[in-house]
Amino acid sequence: MKSSLEPAAYALAAILCLPLSVEAHRAWMLPSSTVLSGSDVWVTVDAAISNDLFYFDHNPMRLEHLAIMGPDGLPVRAENASTGKFRSTFDVPLKQSGTYKVAVVNTTVAAMYEEGGETKRWRGSPDAFAREVPAGAKSLQVSKTHSRTEVFVTAGKPTDTVFQPTGVGIELVPVTHPNDLVQGEPATFRLLRDGQPAVDVAVVVVPGGIRYRDTLKEMALSTDKDGKFTVRFPEAGMYWLSATVRSGGAPPVAAADHQGMGMAAGASASAGATPAQPPFRPGERALYGATLEVMAK
Repeated sequence: MKSSLEPAAYALAAILCLPLSVEAHRAWMLPSSTVLSGSDVWVTVDAAISNDLFYFDHNPMRLEHLAIMGPDGLPVRAENASTGKFRSTFDVPLKQSGTYKVAVVNTTVAAMYEEGGETKRWRGSPDAFAREVPAGAKSLQVSKTHSRTEVFVTAGKPTDTVFQPTGVGIELVPVTHPNDLVQGEPATFRLLRDGQPAVDVAVVVVPGGIRYRDTLKEMALSTDKDGKFTVRFPEAGMYWLSATVRSGGAPPVAAADHQGMGMAAGASASAGATPAQPPFRPGERALYGATLEVMAK
């Protein structure tokens, strides 16, 4: 006899396997500028999830997991942060010369299981999953999504300290500096998935302003065996770059290793131990998005 949970599990798997083109809502950050000079310079960043790129029409991006890295590799505190109905906004003081990385990184776990003859649905962080979902839950189905949204800002001369990968999720390791992009010139980037080259990954690049044109004008690219891809930006302006890696197979497989799931968020089993990273299970996905500014020739 089939479990009553199966239809819901397959529905979850179907949603996770949807192609990027039908995911209407896009997560993005938009800086007031990406290249600056002089002393006492600041950048204001808007952050939102919307249908039209760089317009506020759906939800604000939450800032609980906002992290800013300075040119020296140390964290920088955001100033004047606030969240409204459609967007969040914050200021970044650029007190050092070099390149800054502004990132919002989230890991979300979705679970379904049976309890008392009913189907229970749960969504939250890996640590909360380990605490709140019963380890012995019947017909447990789990899926995990790791998302990273970034912008890069340079004061003065570009530097590369902020591009050191963390080894978790999809990360951009540029060959061409993202604050040195010029209309019509080739720009090469590299994607990593959990620290390894992200091979044969579809990459979509979309220019801003889609609210005022009939076509999306998206550029569809793919990474090579080294995780690299090259793009020529046809015109100056702001662009949104995105990539999604999904594991094969459906529905999501059962996952009762609660300790391992919690450790994915950064906890370690003992002092000095490297946090365990659960395998990329069927039904799981990693998302990456970045806003890039391209200058005119």
